[in-house]
Amino acid sequence: MDDQVLTTTLFLAVVALTVGITFWASRQSSGTADFYAGGRSFSGVQNGLAIGGDYMSAASFLGISGAIALSGYDGFLYSIGFLVAWLVALLLVAEMLRNSGRYTMADQLAYRMRQRPVRMAAASSTVIVSIFYLLAQMVGAGALVTLLLGVDDQAVKNLTIVAVGALMVFYVTVGGMKGTTWVQIVKAVLLMSGSALIVVLVLIKFNFNISDLLGSAANNSGAGSAFLEPGLKYGATMTSKIDFLSLGIALVLGTAGLPHILIRFYTVPTSRDARKSVLWAIGLIGVFYLFTLVLGFGAAALLDTSTLDAAGNLASPKLAEEVGGGAGSTGGAILLALIAAVAFATILAVVAGLVLTSSASVAHDIYNNVVKKGQATEQQEIRMTRIAAAAIGAIAILLAIPAQNLNIAFLVALAFAVAASANLPAIVYNMFWRRFNTRGAVWSIYGGLISSVGLVIFSPIVSGKGEDPTGKNLSLLPTSIDISWFPLENPGIVSIPLGFFFGWLGSVTSREPEAEERYNELEVRALTGAGAEQAVQH
Repeated sequence: MDDQVLTTTLFLAVVALTVGITFWASRQSSGTADFYAGGRSFSGVQNGLAIGGDYMSAASFLGISGAIALSGYDGFLYSIGFLVAWLVALLLVAEMLRNSGRYTMADQLAYRMRQRPVRMAAASSTVIVSIFYLLAQMVGAGALVTLLLGVDDQAVKNLTIVAVGALMVFYVTVGGMKGTTWVQIVKAVLLMSGSALIVVLVLIKFNFNISDLLGSAANNSGAGSAFLEPGLKYGATMTSKIDFLSLGIALVLGTAGLPHILIRFYTVPTSRDARKSVLWAIGLIGVFYLFTLVLGFGAAALLDTSTLDAAGNLASPKLAEEVGGGAGSTGGAILLALIAAVAFATILAVVAGLVLTSSASVAHDIYNNVVKKGQATEQQEIRMTRIAAAAIGAIAILLAIPAQNLNIAFLVALAFAVAASANLPAIVYNMFWRRFNTRGAVWSIYGGLISSVGLVIFSPIVSGKGEDPTGKNLSLLPTSIDISWFPLENPGIVSIPLGFFFGWLGSVTSREPEAEERYNELEVRALTGAGAEQAVQH
């Protein structure tokens, strides 16, 4: 009972801290610039911490360590992919997007094109990518709370998902971007500190000898040396090898198209700060993904992995309990409660950023620029953002409840695949190709979106995987339904080239002189920041 009290107290302390930050930030906010971009008042270091907080999600902390604990080398691809992806974001997108946009991804695209079709397409893509990402965080929250309460009850998991949905809507509607950013900064510090503590305790068990750690993990896994080699999960057949390649491509290219990461670049006052924030984020994220290596292989070495949930999402919390002294010990209970509270803070910070991004896109792009033709007042636009946040929260809750058996790192990989297929081609073409126009942008976004989501619907994720040895269904639909004609679980290898192809095809089959004429203006803005500096002044 004491352990339960400790756990509950730490949990509530984290929630109270984030709620307090949100109320404080709400008093500092006025107008759309504050609500959407935090008044562009954050320094490069602060924004770097916030990007790290936004990016190091429950998928990273829970899903990747679980994937490594169960699949060894193949699970570590997630860590490599998420980290390398930052180079693409830094080289291609960060500074130029910040210089040429204002609040949302669509601002940058619509600058030289027809507003309504482009904004509708970009907003649709933003909402769908955000909902995929939200599912992962909420599934993680359900798994965490049931572990801590010691109750494997579906009703408790469902209730947790509803509670997280309600909290994330609260953060967005009350705190806006300022509140969300400070929650992310606090969460990044908590996550790095908690992870570092567990990593040190794991390494102490092996006298800081990585070779011993890896050897124990291989022996304990039951797979022997194959655990440390490619192919345990993705090497059995040619299809699984292609799936592996598809996953890698989606992870590396997806970050530069994630809407909730892209809008973080609008919260800094200068392009120099945008560069600095990415460098800080890379440093933080790089260290963190090295931590996941120790957490994952540590879990494989020290835990009985057959006792983990099927998706491996609880490997990190159970590892914390083990290195703290084991189940039933006070040290184990304290560390388990601490890590679970940190993971919960992680989930709350990321879902707040996602809901803010998608609801801002609905209000700013669809409501103001399409429905109201740019005539909505700031108050009307912010009110619509709050309504959209509640609606998106409700959709995410309804979809997360049936998705609870899926690995959350995998769910995030799907979000990356959709982002890389629908958003990245349009952003890259818009910044680097003069001939790109409205039809190209619309075809690119919808083509990438429909092909990636469509292929997922007809993949083994949704149906046809059957049951695991415990009788648990491995797909979303009942085992009696099988519509899985597409063999890959990761659609990126097909859908990303399709996104680029449709963007090219739409552009070469139409002429739009105005879009070509405004390219020079966009190029100057993207390279110098002149337009963005004016946006700040106004």
